[in-house]
Amino acid sequence: MVGGVMELDLHGMNTYQAQIAIDAALRRCGGGVYRLRLIHGYRGGTAIRDMLWMVYNKRSQVKRLVSISEGVTELVLREY
Repeated sequence: MVGGVMELDLHGMNTYQAQIAIDAALRRCGGGVYRLRLIHGYRGGTAIRDMLWMVYNKRSQVKRLVSISEGVTELVLREY
């Protein structure tokens, strides 16, 4: 974790595995974590990215989602 941003690399995971890993990371996020940066890539397809927008856009713990690039999405948990 650097500067309130926790990173999670999802390469090589399917959508189910990615969702389990993200949920575990969200449970571990303490008060010092503002954003969860998810590195999912895009060359192997967009299934994980699409799942993020469908599932985590509706979670109460997540304020909003930000697309940093085609292969990186951040879940905003709190504003700075």
